[in-house]
Amino acid sequence: MAAVDVAPAPRLRRARAGKTGSVTRATTVELPAARGHTTAALLAALRRPPHHLPPIPLPDGADPLGDDDLQLALYLCYELHYRGLPGVDERWEWSPSLLALRAALEHRFEHALRAAVGPAGEPPAAERYDVELRAIEAADDGPSLSRYVERDATLEQALEFVVHRSAYQLKEADPHSWAIARLTGAPKAALVEIQADEYGGGRAERMHAQLFADAMDALGLDSRYGAYVDVLPAATLATVNLMSLCGLHRRLRGAIAGHLALFEMTSSIPNRRYASGLRRLGVDDPAATAFFDEHVEADAVHEAIAAVDLAGGLARSEPELARDVLWGAKALVAVERRWADALLTAWERGESSLRRPLAADATPAPIPLRSAR
Repeated sequence: MAAVDVAPAPRLRRARAGKTGSVTRATTVELPAARGHTTAALLAALRRPPHHLPPIPLPDGADPLGDDDLQLALYLCYELHYRGLPGVDERWEWSPSLLALRAALEHRFEHALRAAVGPAGEPPAAERYDVELRAIEAADDGPSLSRYVERDATLEQALEFVVHRSAYQLKEADPHSWAIARLTGAPKAALVEIQADEYGGGRAERMHAQLFADAMDALGLDSRYGAYVDVLPAATLATVNLMSLCGLHRRLRGAIAGHLALFEMTSSIPNRRYASGLRRLGVDDPAATAFFDEHVEADAVHEAIAAVDLAGGLARSEPELARDVLWGAKALVAVERRWADALLTAWERGESSLRRPLAADATPAPIPLRSAR
């Protein structure tokens, strides 16, 4: 396999905080460094004007869900449909040869997901989707990351958790919003009702993505979109790529509905724990916990809408999608379990859960902490 000659992308670095606690940041977020032959070739191409891509070698790892080269390449392809990539010509979004590469990456990703998740099983009656989704949650025997953050995490580990989650939370709601145009009737109305809250009910400062950015700022982290992609491992990127895969494909509209339904049904308690963990660690700035506090209330309200009106409503209006709804929920459980396992395993070893520790790239701004009592 011929190597691709590409200079490594400069990594984002932040300067030490000054006397006021403010942070000096690089002027731009850079493209991440390559993680293998596929991302090296892709990044080299994206730095040039749009052109027909020659054959690019695909990742050949045995575990596509944990393959850094595959997950980063797929993430980069998907980001062209969101806010774009720094310094990359926007015409790449609909380049036929790049879409062909994305399709090949997606095939490997989806095949691995279906092997990990298994068959969705026989769908229940539409009015029992809340019960069935609860059963999927109850069957998850993975580790509880939220309980660990609440009781045992160090401040450094809590900051790493926030960095991991930034890959999705800074675009919260966007992957699921792709489904709005693909639904109709009651399921569409339910999805719009949920998404309206996610986008702050028309108030920019209350958008959940903005609340998460505010939390990152309060914790001394870099809240700019895409700032930490270079340090996020495959397990984290896979959680976001799953949403993009299901959201961008009309054939998977049932899966994205099931994904969102279970996400909304199961996030209230974990978010309460995350807020509790930060307070346990002495984080005293309300902006640092407002995002998590907001989700304790908002997701409790969304739970019935997501399970009954969205998931159950879609199974009722389009019965052929019933199994896909369940599969999307199970796929969420599968990738989240792998992600939580990866973080907890690293922390148990006394290691960073990121590809590089935060201290290697940045010195966070001082965090307001309560005095010990």
